[in-house]
Amino acid sequence: MDPFAATVGTASTPGTTFLTDLTASSTTTPAHEEYLFVNTSTAVALLTTAGAEPLVTAAQQAAGAAVSVTVLDAGGHLLAFRRDDRAVLISGETSTRKAYTALQLNAPTAHLVDAVQPGELFHTLPIALDRPLLFIPGGVPVQRGGRPIGAIGVGGGTPEQDHSFATAAVDALA
Repeated sequence: MDPFAATVGTASTPGTTFLTDLTASSTTTPAHEEYLFVNTSTAVALLTTAGAEPLVTAAQQAAGAAVSVTVLDAGGHLLAFRRDDRAVLISGETSTRKAYTALQLNAPTAHLVDAVQPGELFHTLPIALDRPLLFIPGGVPVQRGGRPIGAIGVGGGTPEQDHSFATAAVDALA
């Protein structure tokens, strides 16, 4: 079953709607359901390890080249990472930083490159924060129901290639 398949139900509090990830077959009850309650009226399902694996696979298939792929959950925690044996070693670090940047700013890193140029809005952001931000194309937020639930980062190709691989992975699961 598709790990992104969801069902709508009602929480115990009247008027509270939620979505739940179903990672088991429809004839069984999932052993563990996780909910991310965004506010008192709606919630979206978390991105899980099971949901991260198809993103990694889709990015690698789109690449057809030696890349590293990182998927983070909404809290910035690692859900999945894969580095092709032929990928340059630094690609593991760049894929993770690209995913983290896309998640924190809820925007593809390709759209942020100009914002860190001298005189622009985020020029000092990479050095002002003690965070692993990287403003190079290849990071894309993952959303469900219009809300960020994680991010994917790809490293190892050209910046434009990395962006297209990450975008293809997110689009494949939409």
